[in-house]
Amino acid sequence: MKLTIRQMTLVAMFAALTSIGAFISIPLGEVPITMQTLFVLLSGLILGPKLGGLSQLIYLILGLIGLPIFAGFTGGLQTVMKPSFGFLIGFVFAAYLVGKIAYLKKESSALHIWLASLGGTIVTYLFGLPYMYYILNIVLGKGLSFSAVFNMGCLLFLPGDILKLIVASLVAIKSLPVIKIVDN
Repeated sequence: MKLTIRQMTLVAMFAALTSIGAFISIPLGEVPITMQTLFVLLSGLILGPKLGGLSQLIYLILGLIGLPIFAGFTGGLQTVMKPSFGFLIGFVFAAYLVGKIAYLKKESSALHIWLASLGGTIVTYLFGLPYMYYILNIVLGKGLSFSAVFNMGCLLFLPGDILKLIVASLVAIKSLPVIKIVDN
């Protein structure tokens, strides 16, 4: 994939915005409440599937090589042992899926944007919850049921994630007709 300077700048900007979203954090159990998911959704909605997914992959790689850009100012390979790391993996796939769904047609409809945001949120949970279950139970030996992990990693965050998907969708609906960035 050959990127223009503009595309590289936008990809880097969304990786940076996701980093900033990690710093807006409220510690709550195993998974902190952050603004990361807002920027993950926006990256897919505004940049499209390839560039949105790339921005989140860059964010993930930068954190894994040691930059303290994950929630709680953490980074490095040791973060793969955190129960919340699966959500970070899910960000890459969520941004890609959001872009794919939002741009099924040449012109994105409000419905596609809403469904894309919902799909991205679900994908984040589909990666995050099983990973959290694995780390808490297999690695750390806590012996939690999946329903306990679901309550800990999803139910507490659902209201905030719904609000973030609404905000991301509204921003995209209002801004997409003006900015036209997407390169599917």
